[in-house]
Amino acid sequence: MNRQAQAAVMFLLGGALLHAGTTDLYLRYVKSGLQPLLLAAGVVLIAAALATVFYERKRAKPHGGHPEPRVAWLLVLPVLALILIAPPALGSYSAVRTGTALQPPYGLDPLPAEDPVRLSVVDYASRAAYGHTLRGRTVRVTGFLALDAHGTPYLVRMALNCCAADAQPVKIGLTGQLPPVLRPDAWLEVTGEYAFRVTRDPVNNGPIPYLRVTSARPVSAPADPYDETWNK
Repeated sequence: MNRQAQAAVMFLLGGALLHAGTTDLYLRYVKSGLQPLLLAAGVVLIAAALATVFYERKRAKPHGGHPEPRVAWLLVLPVLALILIAPPALGSYSAVRTGTALQPPYGLDPLPAEDPVRLSVVDYASRAAYGHTLRGRTVRVTGFLALDAHGTPYLVRMALNCCAADAQPVKIGLTGQLPPVLRPDAWLEVTGEYAFRVTRDPVNNGPIPYLRVTSARPVSAPADPYDETWNK
């Protein structure tokens, strides 16, 4: 591509990054803490594109040049897709085919006095598998549903360290008063108690603690579908 075409692609890419960074779209790709870097990258690309156009206009147009192949403009299509199409977050398909990422925590803070206490999937799973802080407590956890090959229901959040490419599931087995219809990828807010049961993930033999559900209700998917507990 010639310089002006390259500048156009850079401008579109910078605009796509700014669009993603100023909306919730960027949360489908990277963790929330990277938003400032994403916005900065968008500004740099747009500035570079404008500078390229400015300096190209000052240069004399060369004679006898060959036209650039039009197929090179297909490079614009991924950029337009980023702007126009919001990809779905990783869900149950990935969750049941990937082993739980749950690891022993470095430490567990005391639980708040509120009842029920609201916990993330990672926090509940860590306490249930490696701690003894849930005895006698009612908890409330939100995640999406996944069903394994045997129909066992799990409440899941995909935990990430940096971006969606490294996202891995943390799973909680569900028992008790479950909804009559369980639809994979549906988001639920469940209330219940620790079930004093831990099984092993058939994919990687990692621990999967259980939650005895006393009530459950469907909820909308959160703006940030990934669990960033490990980054806090």
